[in-house]
Amino acid sequence: MKRLDQVLNAENIPAELELVVNDVIVACKDIAFKLRQGDLAGILGATEDENVQGETQKKLDVISNDLLKDVLVSNPFVRGVGSEEEDYTIAANADGKYLVTFDPLDGSSNIDVNLSVGTIFSILEAQDNTPGDNQDVFLQNGRKQVAAGYVLYGPSALLVMTTGNGVNIFTLDTTVGEFVLTKSGIQIPEDTAEFAINMSNQRFWEPEMKQYIDDCLQGEEGPLGKRYNMRWVASMVAEVHRILMRGGIFMYPYDNRDPSKAGKLRLMYEGNPMSMIVEQAGGASSTGRMDIMDVQPEGIHDRVPVVLGSKNEVAKVVAYHNK
Repeated sequence: MKRLDQVLNAENIPAELELVVNDVIVACKDIAFKLRQGDLAGILGATEDENVQGETQKKLDVISNDLLKDVLVSNPFVRGVGSEEEDYTIAANADGKYLVTFDPLDGSSNIDVNLSVGTIFSILEAQDNTPGDNQDVFLQNGRKQVAAGYVLYGPSALLVMTTGNGVNIFTLDTTVGEFVLTKSGIQIPEDTAEFAINMSNQRFWEPEMKQYIDDCLQGEEGPLGKRYNMRWVASMVAEVHRILMRGGIFMYPYDNRDPSKAGKLRLMYEGNPMSMIVEQAGGASSTGRMDIMDVQPEGIHDRVPVVLGSKNEVAKVVAYHNK
């Protein structure tokens, strides 16, 4: 089986980009090891701090963030780093070509109950000489990504990644400590009868989303003409991975609890990298009104509504919003 570095070489990506990806993966291997240890490593539970998003930080949120930050700041090809857990972007090397953004531990509310969590990352090219501690250099739309991926820490640790040449899945072989290629050319089925959404927020949604979900719940007798199943893991990595494996649609729409926020999920750390992966696998992603990767960010922590997954089902949701 091919190792990650062999696959990256075959895709003819620049050697500097390969070294940046490798450093991300080194940190993710450390995170995977600490998760396997669980309470034995003293990583469970929350800290007394909140991150810039106003969320209480778990101990492993902080540990994962530090592992990724430290390894990337020391990489000579990284200009700057942006993390969901940091207030500001961080300068790395002035001559670095690449910018890395990441959610160090997506779904961290699942840690203490031993459910799936993950790391999401996105890599951009710096477009000018702006230093990495100036967020302006990061404010590029998702089409500018040169690589995106996530590591799912489940029963096995899986790396799912694209450099714009389709989507590959690698499994961490713990006997040698390397990610090896186990699936390639992933394609999401165009149609689905499975949706994932947090139904407890229904009363806060826009009328268009309420109507779509109401029609799903009517099953064969409703306007969509089929019976749907619902799933919800509260981990975007786990939700997207299920879609890659068997199709489906994942939604975290706008709601009116805080009108100042366009959505719950972060564009740079979650929306863009997951959208690149999904689109490279033949799926679609949207805010409900436009493609997520066409959204021009105005700040490093911008939020965005998210609808992604099987192409034809995403098109249905967009059609509801365009009525």
